[in-house]
Amino acid sequence: MLRPEKMCRVSVTGSKRAMEQTIEAVHDLDMLHVTEYDGSWDGFEPGNSLTGTNEVSDKLVTVRSLQSILDVSEEDAGPTRVVTDEAIEEQLDEVRTAVNELDDRRDDVRDELRAVEDQINTMAPFVALGIDLDLLRGYDSLSVVVGEGDSDEIEAVLTESDIGTFELFTEDSVVAVFAQADEDALQDALVGATFSRLEVPEGDGNPTSYLEELEHEKQQLESKLSTVEDELNELRLDHAGFLLAAEEKLAIEAQKGEAPLTFATTENAFIAEGWIPNERYEAFERALSSTVGDAVDIDRIEIAEYNSEGHAESHEEVEREGGNGGEPVGSSVDAPEPESESQPQETVADGGVITMGDDAPPVIQDNPSGVRPFEDLVEVVNRPKYGEFDPTVAFFLTFPAFFGFMIGDLGYGLLYLALGYGLYSKVDSDVLKSLGGVGMWAGGFTALFGVLYGEFFGLHQLGEIVWGGSPPMHKGLQPTYSGYALAWLTMSLLAGTVHLAAGWIFDFVENLNHGLWDAITESGSWLLMLFGLWAWVFSGANGAAPDFLYTAEAGVFAGNPYAWGFTGLPAINLFTIPGLGAPFSAWLILFFAGLVLLALADPIEVVEFLNVLVNVLSYTRLAAVLLAKAGMAFVVNLLFFGAYSHHGEFHFLIGHGPEWAVAEYGAEAIMFPGLVHSGIAGALVGVLILVIGHLLVLVLGITSAGLQGVRLEYVEFFGKFFEGGGKRYNPFGYERNYTTED
Repeated sequence: MLRPEKMCRVSVTGSKRAMEQTIEAVHDLDMLHVTEYDGSWDGFEPGNSLTGTNEVSDKLVTVRSLQSILDVSEEDAGPTRVVTDEAIEEQLDEVRTAVNELDDRRDDVRDELRAVEDQINTMAPFVALGIDLDLLRGYDSLSVVVGEGDSDEIEAVLTESDIGTFELFTEDSVVAVFAQADEDALQDALVGATFSRLEVPEGDGNPTSYLEELEHEKQQLESKLSTVEDELNELRLDHAGFLLAAEEKLAIEAQKGEAPLTFATTENAFIAEGWIPNERYEAFERALSSTVGDAVDIDRIEIAEYNSEGHAESHEEVEREGGNGGEPVGSSVDAPEPESESQPQETVADGGVITMGDDAPPVIQDNPSGVRPFEDLVEVVNRPKYGEFDPTVAFFLTFPAFFGFMIGDLGYGLLYLALGYGLYSKVDSDVLKSLGGVGMWAGGFTALFGVLYGEFFGLHQLGEIVWGGSPPMHKGLQPTYSGYALAWLTMSLLAGTVHLAAGWIFDFVENLNHGLWDAITESGSWLLMLFGLWAWVFSGANGAAPDFLYTAEAGVFAGNPYAWGFTGLPAINLFTIPGLGAPFSAWLILFFAGLVLLALADPIEVVEFLNVLVNVLSYTRLAAVLLAKAGMAFVVNLLFFGAYSHHGEFHFLIGHGPEWAVAEYGAEAIMFPGLVHSGIAGALVGVLILVIGHLLVLVLGITSAGLQGVRLEYVEFFGKFFEGGGKRYNPFGYERNYTTED
């Protein structure tokens, strides 16, 4: 679970006569993640695509273009079908002709409609002006300009100009200027005024009538466009299934046809390499041999171990058999000496086996089904590299617990569980399914903690029913249980220490690949600093921390039900620091020893030594969000039900009115009488507040508890050991959705 599936590098060697048959067989197996040949072997060249691949690619482009025009989606697929080359040849041409004709018609109608709409838009000022269009043009001795502007300013500018006789017609800031002057001169005169010229549209007569004609023409064009789109929709319904199936078949053929481009080939032979899960090698070899027979040689040439370099931990010498004509595949392939420093060198696995490249193995995360929804959250940061720990399981073990602890309510937990199940079961997106799975786990832990807290939508009746009024845990919001708030603050720090320690332990194990000393200085140093500093804090040495962190007398661990009697760690003071009079604790020796080791590993990292303090303090957000969400739910219930205080405990007015609480405990006990007890209008407002308030708490639970929990994972935890950058396992094959070979 903490490591990906072990991968092995496989070589498939054979005669070119068997290459196409081999490609078919390997494609059907859908196991081999193919390594692309880098051209570094003497005498070998990258292969050429199979005959007919270019034609297949052209058809594939055509099919995808038709799908785009018809807006074909997965929902249009229909049942799976067998699609033959003859059917594609015949039906594709027919569909293409029909679709292109209708698409051209649609484009023409759209262009006409756009032109009419532009005319309609330009007509609005002229309709407001109310002057016939033919009166705004065609004069021999008059110049006419129409535009939008300030008529008073225009009149003043024209009066001061050399323009002779002129007259203005204006309506709603639209101005028509008639002047006995050259048009250029009139235009120059208007430069000094606020005026934006409008082109007089084509047409004659009343602009309102002309606008009505344009509106009618627009309706006709819209009707034509609707007709064309209906015809295209009919084509989509008739041929969508065929197009999806044809695309799948052509994509498979193109994938097979282009496969030789990744092979190393000579005139008569080919070599293909790639990665498969090691445990599936025998099945791969058996299935391929049964299909192709002795025409190819199949070898496992290395098994990648779990380190950052992906070196082989074992290998097998590859005998290239089946060659002829003096080709290199007739014997073992030996590494050539490089002719110069610039010549590409082959990657040689341990033991002298030459491989096509130094690519790291692809990554298949090996997690149980219940944990897999968390893989997508890990990939938000990055896919794990083959040689590093996969943090998915650790994410699964901690994030739901953090989330559930912060919300801790049975009602909210059941809603999160239902929402998660809805996403997981109803949507097709893999990412949303994963988020649904995470939501189900988070909701389950929220419900579990809610039972332990005895709360249901912030109400404490669950504690009365399940625990007889004494639930095993309290959130610490009420005065009589305020010690729990301090307890959760302490537990948050302890949880942070353990969580960070786990991250550095993972890093320690990974650094063992580089040697014990590297592991001790690069990872062990941080562990020593972490444990040394926080052991010193929890010892209370020299007032290093508040009493509540380590003394039972402060009430954190002393009260019911946590009568653990924890009084902190021993201070182990060794001597008094001269000049300060302060004792020096043995715990600090661990801290400074870790600091020295860190300086030996990388002096630059010493500036970050306080991470062991600030990173742990970040986990106090667990207690902070817990109290914040509890307070929000309490306020919502307080406004609706009302509540009174008695002996440091808050009790909602459920089953009793405020009058009863006043008679029992006095008016000063009433915290708020409750909207439900203030008449019909108040009760209706209260119901609205109750529903909206709890929905708000529900949503903020995701945006606060969810994001804060994820932040602790990504920033504090992942940052200690996780780098990412692994390649997705992408085997040569195709998962059929629309076609079948049967």
